[in-house]
Amino acid sequence: MAARSLYQLQCVKSVLKQGKLVNPSYVRSNSTLSRPFTNRTNVTERVSGGVSTVPRWRYVSARDLNDLKGAYAHAPYSRLNGKAIPYRSELKHAKRIVVKLGSAVITRDDECGLALGRLASIVEQVSELHAEGHEMLIVTSGAVAFGKQRLRHEIAMSQSMRQSMRDARARNGNTMKFLEPRACAAAGQSGLMALYDSMFSQYGITCAQVLVTKPDFYNDDNRRNLQSTISELLRMNIVPILNANDAVAPPPEPDKDLLGVISVKDNDSLAARLAAEVQADLLCLLSDVDGIYTAPPGEDSSKLIDTYYPGIQSTIKFGQKSRVGMGGMESKVRAAQWALERGTAVVIANGCRQGSGQAIIDIVSGRKTGTFFTEAKVSSVTVETQAENARNGGRVLSSLTADQRSNIISHLANLLEERKASILAANQKDMDVARQQGNLSGPMLSRLALSAGKLTNLADGLRQIAASSHQNLDRVLKRIQVADGMELRQITVPIGVLMVIFESRPDCLPQVAALAIASGNGLLLKGGKEATYSNEYLHGLVQESLDLYNAKDAISLVSSREAIYDLLKLEHLIDLVIPRGSSDLVRMIQQASKGIPVLGHSEGICHVYVDKDCDPEMAAKIVLDSKCDYPAACNAMETLLVHRSLLKTPVFDHIVDTLKQEKVSINAGPLLAKALRFGPREAKSMKVEYGGLECCVEAVDGVEDAIKHIHNFGSSHTDVIVTNNEDTAEKFLQSVDSACVFHNASSRFADGYRFGLGAEVGISTARIHSRGPVGVEGLLTTKWVLRGNGNSVGDFAEGGPNSYIHQYLPVEEDAGDSGSE
Repeated sequence: MAARSLYQLQCVKSVLKQGKLVNPSYVRSNSTLSRPFTNRTNVTERVSGGVSTVPRWRYVSARDLNDLKGAYAHAPYSRLNGKAIPYRSELKHAKRIVVKLGSAVITRDDECGLALGRLASIVEQVSELHAEGHEMLIVTSGAVAFGKQRLRHEIAMSQSMRQSMRDARARNGNTMKFLEPRACAAAGQSGLMALYDSMFSQYGITCAQVLVTKPDFYNDDNRRNLQSTISELLRMNIVPILNANDAVAPPPEPDKDLLGVISVKDNDSLAARLAAEVQADLLCLLSDVDGIYTAPPGEDSSKLIDTYYPGIQSTIKFGQKSRVGMGGMESKVRAAQWALERGTAVVIANGCRQGSGQAIIDIVSGRKTGTFFTEAKVSSVTVETQAENARNGGRVLSSLTADQRSNIISHLANLLEERKASILAANQKDMDVARQQGNLSGPMLSRLALSAGKLTNLADGLRQIAASSHQNLDRVLKRIQVADGMELRQITVPIGVLMVIFESRPDCLPQVAALAIASGNGLLLKGGKEATYSNEYLHGLVQESLDLYNAKDAISLVSSREAIYDLLKLEHLIDLVIPRGSSDLVRMIQQASKGIPVLGHSEGICHVYVDKDCDPEMAAKIVLDSKCDYPAACNAMETLLVHRSLLKTPVFDHIVDTLKQEKVSINAGPLLAKALRFGPREAKSMKVEYGGLECCVEAVDGVEDAIKHIHNFGSSHTDVIVTNNEDTAEKFLQSVDSACVFHNASSRFADGYRFGLGAEVGISTARIHSRGPVGVEGLLTTKWVLRGNGNSVGDFAEGGPNSYIHQYLPVEEDAGDSGSE
């Protein structure tokens, strides 16, 4: 046996070395039997040219196990010691997946026939996963519903017209003739399977029906035969479709769990038994509800349980079972727990929701869909709890006086300087990891790095925020005398809960935290893993500052495994999302967020236009600063526009030479490339954010042409004109439709700190709410406060005693939250 193990291990390693073996499965360390590393057909074709030499089940000695672990570091999740996949993020590594389709998922609302649209979507998802190399099995309901439809049709066809009319009246009175379920199942099995076969054939996939009954799981010979059949079907890339043979099934009986053997009384328990028998990595139980709730979903106190840990069943209140089928939610939980104990991860999710259509794909992708069953209980709080705490903590912040909020920010600024060495040490750890892994670009590394100078500027910016924060909240914007004894005021209030998602830049964390404190908002911070050490240390300083007034819950660092996609589904908990990072990150968040507004910009394609009436030295200085001061910044120049008359002049040569001295790589626009016989290489696109020491240079005919170019290729971020002609400058400033438009100043001034805002949460190119660098003002909204004197609308009706005045009253300039401690 040892020689056989060594030979097979060498065969598999040989294939691995060639880079041809993909998606190997796991090895059970506590058994002499190991799971296949891939489909047997693929292995034998690649190893021995089609001669079957490597069996389905391979013997692997304990001595070889560590070797295998190292060899398959890139492989799907290793189900060692029979343990289930512990985290959602690792579900994508599941090799063998069982999908159970509840009756409510594939049955029409009238319980007579199948919901073909939902079924087609499910088949498409299963086919997609099958094509990616997952081994897919389906446990399906629907035979009774399909048979009921066929039998009713047969009965209607065999009746006389008088009988049909009488039965029609009976159906309208909800007294439909009863059809025996076993007869319906017998009539529906063939049609259901034919439908599956037809749908899967559209994707070039063969499926096979496997009918089982309860005795099949209690008889050892039948169980071995079932395992053998399923293994052989999977080996041939066939999708097994299993169903309880309801045509001969006995009436349901109470569940009997004897010595850990779950009774097969419905398709939930059938799916759990099957998952255990075939050692599935994942079981998806699809029903007509979103997952497990703490109480029936219709009750006000009911909340969806995102992650289910063993032992919390006593906290759940179960309702009635589904409108169709034999299992209810309690049976699903029992089946899921039973499968989890035997090493299979389980997700209970909604397969019926209109518009979702991707429940299975979302589950396998690790997205937060349904209720995930796991034994790996984490000690950290869930992001939902963090968001709820942030809302409550934000209310605490807004209830403090302006002086108290200012003290928190000032204390944080002091800590940034006092703990400078510790902050830089934490940042150095992140830099070392990033350089070792080598997966960050130059601009990303620049954004990740902190310095003593950055921290000093950061502390100064926070002190600006603290000094200007005394009139942020409760500031009166409008006063209206509605009628005698009725005054209406519009005042500033916090937005609520903000979520800021940022890449690399750890200095963003204290900036955004200070703005949230100044505006009385709760805050969730989701930083990139590349800045883990820096973010954790800086967040600790924020918490220390908030603790001055017992407001620690107001700001949380989201360190859980939730993907951004899942966080963007918390529209009932989060009021505004602010992404700060690459254009790809911002664009992805803007596209993925359906219910939460997103404040930000996806690109920073900033232009500097050098006019024919410019001061040459000023032009060179502004261009150099705009490009080279911080090339990775979103407000750095990416395209230089030059008046055509300046080409082949000392002014143009001086600007270009200045850029080259700073090692800026220049790409020529199409018009410049034609004008210069021996110029730089032509740019691939005029709409590129280089983010480094590289830019595009293009020739234009004048200010009108420059404006047209900016509107065609810009991103509405920041655009600059360099000219001494006031009329030309005014034309540019009035016509360019960007968030920031400058005259004779570097594009790098588009910054909250340089604007005097203290700091910014980001720069917005949107056209509503806030635009440009967004400081405290962009984090506030308003509410209307009406003070009356027992007034009713009826008093203002025609002939009533009161009438409207609607007089605008002056607003006191010092009105606002200027309270002291």
